[in-house]
Amino acid sequence: MTEAVVDDIVAVLPPLLNALEALGFFQRHLHPPAFASVMNAIGSPDEALQAARAAIGDWPEQFAGLRERLDRACNETLAAFAGIREVERGNGDLVAVFRALRHLPRAQEALYPLAVQFPPVSSFFLNAANRGNAELLSRLEGGASENTGIFHDHNEPGSRGGFSVYVPEYYTPDRTMPLVMALHGGSGNGRGFLWSWLRDARSLGAILVAPTAIGPTWALMGDDADTPNLMRILETVRSRWSIDVSRMLLTGMSDGGTFCYVTGARRCFALHPSCAGVGDLPSADGGGGERQAPPAPAGLHHPRQARLDVSGADRTADAGDALYRRRRRDLSGDRRPQSHLSARDQRGAAGLAE
Repeated sequence: MTEAVVDDIVAVLPPLLNALEALGFFQRHLHPPAFASVMNAIGSPDEALQAARAAIGDWPEQFAGLRERLDRACNETLAAFAGIREVERGNGDLVAVFRALRHLPRAQEALYPLAVQFPPVSSFFLNAANRGNAELLSRLEGGASENTGIFHDHNEPGSRGGFSVYVPEYYTPDRTMPLVMALHGGSGNGRGFLWSWLRDARSLGAILVAPTAIGPTWALMGDDADTPNLMRILETVRSRWSIDVSRMLLTGMSDGGTFCYVTGARRCFALHPSCAGVGDLPSADGGGGERQAPPAPAGLHHPRQARLDVSGADRTADAGDALYRRRRRDLSGDRRPQSHLSARDQRGAAGLAE
């Protein structure tokens, strides 16, 4: 690389990664009454990224691909912040916030191929516990092969019924890996939801599958076209990669979590709908007023660890049958779903005392 290209990369990567971390913090701690305090906690990393992005000069043609990915990652990140800032200024609502956050997985998708060239990017796509894991980072240095990395099967933006797969770069066919199938929330898609689990799958060694519902959301009522499609996807993945069938996890977010209860595929997975929905979190005094978010320390990471040791899967599936029947009764009721947030995130979002 030329000296100018290296200088531009060194200048733009730190504010880009910092801005992406801030968006992740915002996404985890988002709670409408605490919107202002969460915005205050993340500060203004978009301003630093905007300045670094504007200072990038012209690059030689041979680096056009690298430049395109870096530009797209920056632009998607800045677009997410622009949408959130509009709401902060009073021009929009929670739906506009969710729409702005759709840019976050697009930025991550653009950035991920640079992990093989730039160690800070590779570390960014690991969970917090493994960012200093020299042995793991060494195993990731070679990058993706023909059978590893990210794959999309009929899962282009706007399409329905396809799926995306992440296979850790250190996968070898002679050794089975656990499988996580993660179902997106209502109106979402698997291509974007893949990034909610990729850090953990990459850190802990699991093949990750993120399907997209056939309809606007999962078939919670009426005819179920999604379960046969999930089984087709599972068989497709198992035919190509070596899967440890004793450690297969079906999980989901919101509508995806509820569909874990509903689908007949629960008998083929260890049922783990821990992300079945987000209920209102009580404030420290039990009231419903404004709740303060804590200052955001540098380098906040996704707190969730993939639960891949699913011994006792048969008992979990039996429990799932009872939950399934109860959920069917409750789908039209007003029973509040259990929060999927970790204790750490509950404290962060709600300002709860220890």
